[in-house]
Amino acid sequence: MLTILGFGMIATFLVLIMLKKMSPMAALVIVPALFCVLVGKGSHLGDYVLKGIGSLAPTAAMLMFAIVYFGVMIDVGLFDPIVRGILRFCKADPMRVVVGTAVLAAIVSLDGDGSTTFMITVSAMVPLYRRLKMSLVIMTGVAAMANGVMNTLPWGGPTARAATALKLDAGDIFVPMIPALAVGLLFVIGLAYVLGLRERKRLGVLTLEQALGRPDGEPEPEQALIGSAGTGDVPARKTAPAGAGSTASGTATGPAAGVPTANGGDAQDDDASSEILDPRRATLRPRLYWFNAALTVALLTLLILQTLPIPVLFLLGAAIALTVNFPHMPDQKARIAAHAENVLNVSGMVFAAAVFTGVLTGTGMVEEMARTVVDSVPDAMGPHMGLVTGVLSIPFTYFMSNDGFYFGIVPILAEAGAAHGVSPLEIARASLVGQALHMSSPLVPAVYVLVGMAKVEFGDHTRFTVKWAALTSLVVLGAGMLFGII
Repeated sequence: MLTILGFGMIATFLVLIMLKKMSPMAALVIVPALFCVLVGKGSHLGDYVLKGIGSLAPTAAMLMFAIVYFGVMIDVGLFDPIVRGILRFCKADPMRVVVGTAVLAAIVSLDGDGSTTFMITVSAMVPLYRRLKMSLVIMTGVAAMANGVMNTLPWGGPTARAATALKLDAGDIFVPMIPALAVGLLFVIGLAYVLGLRERKRLGVLTLEQALGRPDGEPEPEQALIGSAGTGDVPARKTAPAGAGSTASGTATGPAAGVPTANGGDAQDDDASSEILDPRRATLRPRLYWFNAALTVALLTLLILQTLPIPVLFLLGAAIALTVNFPHMPDQKARIAAHAENVLNVSGMVFAAAVFTGVLTGTGMVEEMARTVVDSVPDAMGPHMGLVTGVLSIPFTYFMSNDGFYFGIVPILAEAGAAHGVSPLEIARASLVGQALHMSSPLVPAVYVLVGMAKVEFGDHTRFTVKWAALTSLVVLGAGMLFGII
């Protein structure tokens, strides 16, 4: 019964948010509360919720101060050179923009923190997506998949959890997986190329003159696209190819098949996104550029070395960044206020997710669901438990936290595999393949940073991303089997 109710609770939540019948925050709270009563443990709801909040409180604190820190770094211009480099590559071509998104997300993911990756990627790319009227759902989907593949780095979390749960060395798990993960990342970039071509067909390609509306000799194109004009005017486009849904005037009208067109904002949002990286904004601190760069490198280095807890590192980093860059109290208050909306949205979503995970774990639903699935594996599949683990990792890491999967389910799968001669290393490697989908799970706090900053509905992101992310995970699994890793 617990198994049926557990799957029913997850399905109810997903249906409600994908059909936009409830907001994700409300669904994360109300749905598990109702199912807790159905299980007959309504009197324990408070204990489950408080335990869930206690387990996620450090994550909420980390996200809160990480948003402030990276928000300040964006305000003062630390990432402007990266954006200009990407814009030079993109050249106002939708295909290059989507590929650039995948590459940027993959590079920034080297720090091992999904929230950091999404904050930098969204802040860098949103102005360009809005100016070109591209689908922001494509941006969030591509960024999540690229980060999901890179999330398997030993300091990213899943590999360390698998190593701890099975008492293995993280390097022995990760290093042989590199070829398969490289194939997965190339697949994401290839998918970005295809999605970018669809956006190019839908929208056409900007010429520099059309993008800037300027004669030769005026400011560089990337500065204008970032928002040097600050007017929010949408540049004219080349007429899209025949059949792409364009009008005689060259304005795209109608989506390419299967590509969401909602960009999550109106003209006012376009103005706001243009100001984020405006090269003439008042918050720039060019004289402190190298200090801010050194501070960020030091922060990320300490994060990787795990010198201090991550929430403490970001708390200290945010305090130093605010004090040095904005020594006057009114300026500090203005910067905190500027990022308060993102802080509230993300931290609120994390605590709402704590209700969901608290009920799912406290009532025993997760344990029963895991045992039911493992027990349903035919004995004939015993010698192929690596493949079974890889396939199961895709839905399980989406429907539950990494802690629940790696510490609760992977050991059970490893025991079943050991009975048939399958090594724990093979099980551990196979358990990593689902991370491309995991990063879009409603139980991952970082995804709310992604959709919140991009102003994309979580349901829209889920509908678009799940199929491609699951396919990416299957590609990694297939590559692992082809290379003999799994």
